[in-house]
Amino acid sequence: MAGLDAKSARTAARILRAARSLFLARSVAEVTTEDIARAAGVTKGGLYHHFRSKEQLYVTMLLDDLANKRALFSRSVLMAGTCRERLARLTGDFLALPEEERHFLRLVRRDINFFRGDDREAIVRAYQHALPEQVEAIIRDGVATGELAPADGRLVSWSFVALVEIMIGDYAVRHVGDAAARLDQVLRLFFDGAAAAPAGVR
Repeated sequence: MAGLDAKSARTAARILRAARSLFLARSVAEVTTEDIARAAGVTKGGLYHHFRSKEQLYVTMLLDDLANKRALFSRSVLMAGTCRERLARLTGDFLALPEEERHFLRLVRRDINFFRGDDREAIVRAYQHALPEQVEAIIRDGVATGELAPADGRLVSWSFVALVEIMIGDYAVRHVGDAAARLDQVLRLFFDGAAAAPAGVR
């Protein structure tokens, strides 16, 4: 029985891997169960044995990914250091992810309107836990210690996340440079703004 369970788990993992690649390339509405079954090397019956629907498969895949990212980013929330140091660690961890892993977060925005009810709520909640709430916790600490000016932590966290998302685009890669340069750009814009330094100040 244990062997069957292990085999079943391997099959489910293979289906999730195949679905992941397909969903990254195309929206959830465009990918069919036939596409997933063919890519995973299973029958449609085999796919439905593990996942009752394409939607359940998508939600399972996305929630697993967001849980992993939440665990990664929470290390920055828990570490000692200034707000800037902790945001640098979180952003550095994000930029160090393989491109596919980084772009996976974009699926939430791209596909969220496909879902309704409990599935939609679960996806939104998992995304919030994975990234914006982690950033918000660090920013609230920065406000509490006087490192940041008093402001709405949630709104400021969304602004920071937006800056980071800009830095994973092709344009930023071409014009700003490697991950270290893009990290520096995010931190500089967030903490210092875009104004030029006064004459004689460096």
